[in-house]
Amino acid sequence: MADKQNKLIVFQSKEIRRIWHEEEWFYSVVDIIEALTDSPTPRQYWGKVKDREFVKIEVSPIWVRLKLLAPDGKKRLTDCVNTKNAFRLIQSIPSKKAEPFKLWLAQVGKERLDEIENPELAQQRMKELYEKKGYPQDWIDKRLRGIAIRQNLTDEWEKRGIGKQKDFAILTAEISNATFGMTPSEYKEHKNLPEESKANLRDHMDDLELIFTMLGERVTTEISQKEKPETFDKNKNVARRGGKIAGNARKETEKELGRSVITKKNYLDKGDKPELKEGK
Repeated sequence: MADKQNKLIVFQSKEIRRIWHEEEWFYSVVDIIEALTDSPTPRQYWGKVKDREFVKIEVSPIWVRLKLLAPDGKKRLTDCVNTKNAFRLIQSIPSKKAEPFKLWLAQVGKERLDEIENPELAQQRMKELYEKKGYPQDWIDKRLRGIAIRQNLTDEWEKRGIGKQKDFAILTAEISNATFGMTPSEYKEHKNLPEESKANLRDHMDDLELIFTMLGERVTTEISQKEKPETFDKNKNVARRGGKIAGNARKETEKELGRSVITKKNYLDKGDKPELKEGK
């Protein structure tokens, strides 16, 4: 499974960071080791493997150092391997997960090549994922459109020199607060989404919530493309203005409907077929 930017994939609930470099994927070595071994200290584990398998016997390194997003939101140089050398690395690590990991890695590589040939495949796979979870088709269509709009926005932010995940979060919070009067974390609390679940807020929105989220982000993108803000503060201002337009539209809609667009409903405890339920 991949995120919207294909920079994070998951093997048996373990996140593997990766980066597209020289026309192929390179994967974080410590993430692979953690996935294979469940070691609480994967960096130290890698240090021992590196010394034993490569340094002491003077074998050429199979890794390169590339900048990946660290937990603190900053990009740091990290030992990475391509698919070929990932298989070589796996051979150096005794693990009962080795064979399942090899099969998974091969499939991940094939999917990326397929998607390069036909970008629509990435969207199709995401659609199939939501279908398997039982989401309604009309909801899936809006969710996928929202993902595309979000991607356009983050691409625009990167053009404006914004690259840190925490900065993305700050700007997103500005849009959300102006649109709904709540930041994403406050919205998750409003919907009673437990922090430990790492639930994606948008997967628990109904149609109108998704629509106004898309409106705020699309207008922000349009304003940014027009004004080309050069500082972070100016980008915050643009985000706030884009969200305000969506917020005004939400308020007008609520007047017409006689009810709030913002709901406490979520898709938790949905079983085989998702249905929005009131947060407790």
